[in-house]
Amino acid sequence: MITRRTLLKTAAAAAATSVISAPAIGQGTKKITFLTWNIIDQKELIEGWIKRFQSTRPGVEVEWLDKKGPEFAPFYQTQLAAGTPPDVINTQGALGLEYAAQGALLDLSPLFAREAATKARYDANYLGNWMFEGKNYMVPFYITKTLLFYNKPMFAKAGLAGPPKNFDEILAFAQKMTSGEIASGFMTLNFDWLYWPLFAMSGVDLVTPDLKKTAFNTPKAIEVVDKLAKATQSGAINKISWTGRWVEPNGAFGAGNVGMLHAHSPAYFFFKGQGSWVTPETLGVAHMPGNYATPNSHGLGISKGSKNPELAWDFVKFITDNAQAGELATRRKLVTGNVAVDQATLAKLANDDPTVYQVLKTQLEHTDKMTGNWRFGNDTRIKEAFWPELQSALLGRKDAKSALADADRRMSRELTRS
Repeated sequence: MITRRTLLKTAAAAAATSVISAPAIGQGTKKITFLTWNIIDQKELIEGWIKRFQSTRPGVEVEWLDKKGPEFAPFYQTQLAAGTPPDVINTQGALGLEYAAQGALLDLSPLFAREAATKARYDANYLGNWMFEGKNYMVPFYITKTLLFYNKPMFAKAGLAGPPKNFDEILAFAQKMTSGEIASGFMTLNFDWLYWPLFAMSGVDLVTPDLKKTAFNTPKAIEVVDKLAKATQSGAINKISWTGRWVEPNGAFGAGNVGMLHAHSPAYFFFKGQGSWVTPETLGVAHMPGNYATPNSHGLGISKGSKNPELAWDFVKFITDNAQAGELATRRKLVTGNVAVDQATLAKLANDDPTVYQVLKTQLEHTDKMTGNWRFGNDTRIKEAFWPELQSALLGRKDAKSALADADRRMSRELTRS
């Protein structure tokens, strides 16, 4: 069976001699392909970008392809193996790091070295999310990180004046708002390490700073997992936190029966559409205790096998420049990682949509406290080693000590392989 790793190694070998040399623009007809991750709703916008880009670069053609999340990786892997990877790709989360580790992406560091102004346009902490072994492989396209949403009427009913200030308060607040099967106090998204702020605020590290050894199998971590499991058993933490992914937890919060939701910023638009109770007066927006948050951003990279890497770089710069990034920010009500654009977006939203302003403002604050964004080249395999064991403990299938010990053994093997 051809595995993802085999496909990437094959593609990397085929692309090993691909380097940026003389500019490709102006040497006859040049074509690049732009592969995006489930952003077909912005068809008009992206086609407009392409039309403008082509109009100022005679002989240049850009083909746009969009794939839904489950379809993206298989498609890209197939194209890598065939030696025809899309020139510019838009990935989510840590997937770009995995491609970088396998040699599928072009190192952008030399380009930044010669174009410091381009590098300076991006928020440094978000840009750093796609740095692997000291090299930059992607730039921000649009950015998100987690925050705490809370139901003000449920808080008021429970006698709670504001958001929790530490881990134990999260659980205490959650318990006060819990009422049998009718209401629960807390919920979190769990994929892509989005739950990790719960551990970070408690002083638990996943790995050592050099990423070579596990660091989570400690008495403190056992205590944290045990508390989370007991709160889940009591109903204070909704079990969907550990079994759902996106639709289920956001839908539950939108129904108005969950006191707090820990999720990244796009969740707001989902649960607002589900819940008529969501208004500026009823929805609270805050940072998690300690200001910890896990990013789950979208980035842009260039395939190392691109036949026109200079043109691909020109396109990346074009769509993240102020004009294009500003259009995306306005249409989708998001932040882009382009510092100037994001400042302007927030200034406008402060008057036009104060609630969205409050949500997006958190995305640009305390970006030095991002967690759950380790630069693993095998992030998927490490998650697959760690998460099932933790999930078993949180759902009461294993005790915390045994689950963390088993996770330690499984994850240590993956770290050795990396």
